[in-house]
Amino acid sequence: MLNKTNLCKIAALLAFSTSAMAQTTDLVHYANTTQGTNSKFELSYGNTYPATSVPFAMNTWTPQTGKNGEGWKYQYFDNKIRGFQQSHQCSSWVNDYAVFSLMPVTGKLVVMDDDRASTFSHKNEVAQPDYYKVKLDNGITTEMTTTERGAHLRFSFPASGAAHLVLDGYTKDASVKIIPEENKIVGWVNNCRWAPNNFKNYFEIVFDKPFKSYGTWENKKGTINANNKTDEGEGRGAYIEFAPGTVVQAKVASSYITPEQAHLNLTSELGKFKNFDATRAASNQIWNKLFHRVLVEGGTEEQRATFYSCLYHANLFSHRFFEINKEGKPYYFSPYDGKIHDGYMYTDNGFWDTFRAQFPLNTILHPKMEGQYMQALLAAQEQCGWFPAWSFPSETGGMLGNHAISLLADAWVKGIRTFDPQQALKAYSHEANNKGPWGGANGRGLASYYNEHGYVPYSEKTLGATAQSLEYAYDDFCGYQLAKAVGNKEYMDAFGKNMYNYKSLYDPGTRFMRAKDDKGKWVEPFDPLAWGGPYTEGNAWHWQWSVFHDVNGLIKLMGGNKNFTAKIDSVFSEPSTIVPGQYGSVIHEMTEMALIKMGQYAHGNQPIQHMIYLYNYAGEPWKSQMYARKVTDKLYNATENGYPGDEDQGQMSSWYVLSALGIYSVCPGTDQYVIGSPVFPKVTLTLENGKKFIIQADNNTKSNVYIQSATLNGKTYTHNWLSHADIMKGGKLQFKMGAKPAYKRGLADADKPFSVSVAKK
Repeated sequence: MLNKTNLCKIAALLAFSTSAMAQTTDLVHYANTTQGTNSKFELSYGNTYPATSVPFAMNTWTPQTGKNGEGWKYQYFDNKIRGFQQSHQCSSWVNDYAVFSLMPVTGKLVVMDDDRASTFSHKNEVAQPDYYKVKLDNGITTEMTTTERGAHLRFSFPASGAAHLVLDGYTKDASVKIIPEENKIVGWVNNCRWAPNNFKNYFEIVFDKPFKSYGTWENKKGTINANNKTDEGEGRGAYIEFAPGTVVQAKVASSYITPEQAHLNLTSELGKFKNFDATRAASNQIWNKLFHRVLVEGGTEEQRATFYSCLYHANLFSHRFFEINKEGKPYYFSPYDGKIHDGYMYTDNGFWDTFRAQFPLNTILHPKMEGQYMQALLAAQEQCGWFPAWSFPSETGGMLGNHAISLLADAWVKGIRTFDPQQALKAYSHEANNKGPWGGANGRGLASYYNEHGYVPYSEKTLGATAQSLEYAYDDFCGYQLAKAVGNKEYMDAFGKNMYNYKSLYDPGTRFMRAKDDKGKWVEPFDPLAWGGPYTEGNAWHWQWSVFHDVNGLIKLMGGNKNFTAKIDSVFSEPSTIVPGQYGSVIHEMTEMALIKMGQYAHGNQPIQHMIYLYNYAGEPWKSQMYARKVTDKLYNATENGYPGDEDQGQMSSWYVLSALGIYSVCPGTDQYVIGSPVFPKVTLTLENGKKFIIQADNNTKSNVYIQSATLNGKTYTHNWLSHADIMKGGKLQFKMGAKPAYKRGLADADKPFSVSVAKK
């Protein structure tokens, strides 16, 4: 009998079944790891490679189409694979490190990468976060799946012809030792451009089938030494032979610490898995758990594929550089001082890219890891004297700005307080007032001049000076924010003055941020379309908006809301004309800007990626909603052409993920996200604290991109921003969407996102 009690029981059972089914639904198949791989020097669709990995692993594994040492390790248009390699590369422009590869060969033994390369078709390729598979045209099938510090590979050889497996030591020195009685190869490689002299990546590989023959070789001339068990030197490698038709599995793990730790990593991470399929199931479960924590509902298959492909890329970098000892505690070989330390270390990230969105996304999804990361930042600073700005794996000082303070301040204001803020402020003060020995982002050149005059003077020796000055002002705001939060008046005063230095570079005559010389005069001639010179990887149209922390102050400089929004409008209406300027020739970022046909809006690079959200500060939030949806729909997809420029260690993917949720981190170092337009009718965030935050967009369609009204936990919500605290508490942000702008919604001063000049009043 269906009484009220029975109906309630049935409803509860259905709800439980639906929930259980949702948790077991495979979302991993949506993520395509070849997204953005159709890239080359002249034009980037992402400059990615199909990394098989678990989130933030110490290493990944990838097919290799490029020659050893080349930055473009996998290019979608290539039709030959040279190897399957352990990888750490975070940018094609700086190459990889700690690399070795395995390549199956059938028939005659050939070892050099040109000779052993085999053709393949993408029709015979599967590329997912947890699993890569390809059947080469010679009949060999290779499969890969991974753990945090290891991998499980399976090679299936054809029934006829010899079955060889070639281990390539890549570039620089390598050591190999073949142990036939244990079906094992151990060794190390030291290929790395930036690392202490004692850097080594120790590896251990255990096979589940006996060797028929073996030997060593070197990859300069291809000399083979049959039956040789050990070798060491430049480009050394090994080969082993199996019986024809063999299906052989290989468990691989590595360590930066010792060979013994490599063995421990292998046994602790891979020892519990009976076979390849068990390892893959574990990797799949890790990714599925993460993807279900950001569960989208509705939308098209293409939108879901784009979303989860981007979410995959947003969770690759930074790499863990720490390992777990016998007692279960973290420790690491320092890429800064070459010593062993207890605790956490992370590498392979350029903060100029990732402070904008990738790290703010981590504060939502991975606050525990973010807390470890802040400890690692201070440890790195102690070990080399400077905060890392771009690590490969040690500090290079690449790009510009001192953005470690952005990460630290952003973590602190969002309640991630695992580090000593006074130590962080002291270290940042040193950074902000001295020049380090490495690149432009290692300390500050002409720091005293900047402190006194409010800008870095431009000359041929200070390329990017205007861009540097703008980012220094933002970083000083972050220093001010952290000092204010912990009551350090000395640093509040020091950084509080400098955070307004952006004003010194605004020229009301041209209405652009411009370069000044050391006499305080505007540098002539001036062409806002010209790339380079005082601007880094952009022009005046792009760098006009880099005042993340005080958009209200920028609006006032530019003559008020109408002038400000009209100027943003002009970015899109301006022709996509390329003026190479100081670069002297067209670089890929210029080509990518022209290719998307959105005027001077160059989404393929970082400086302008936040700009579309600035309408929220100036009384036209509906334009932010319109452009957020336009960019997510037009410029991103899940294919090999998936990005409008370099993906950059998760930054461009994190931009998409946040924007698809309907929010964006315009100013890290505050607890606010600026609102755009959600891509999906519903997204459920399951947080590390166990709470859920739902973003629901009723009537959401491709044409209904405008917010008509909103509620937060059932109460009317008119703000054009959302606080981090509201997300962490759990609840629901519910929008009603429509096809026409709601011109009168969200116009009050309280509805505008944070600007420091308003907050200080």
